[in-house]
Amino acid sequence: PCGSVRNFKELFDDPQIAAREMIAHVEHAVSGPLRALGLPVKLSDTPGAVRTPPPTLGQHTDAVLARDLGISADDIAGLRRQNVI
Repeated sequence: PCGSVRNFKELFDDPQIAAREMIAHVEHAVSGPLRALGLPVKLSDTPGAVRTPPPTLGQHTDAVLARDLGISADDIAGLRRQNVI
């Protein structure tokens, strides 16, 4: 339907979405095979792609806290013990 917001089922079933190759197929470690939205911009010289599945809940927590925010492993462990993370 023109002018309306589509739900995910309508989006994944839309023939124009398929024609534009907007659906990526990825394998998730927990959920198995998934369909994900592809990249909306198509570049001929530097094409992008969905190469990895979405992370599981908390999969990157330690890396983000340590690498990106500089929190020590001991402090991360303390946050985990306090059920903060």
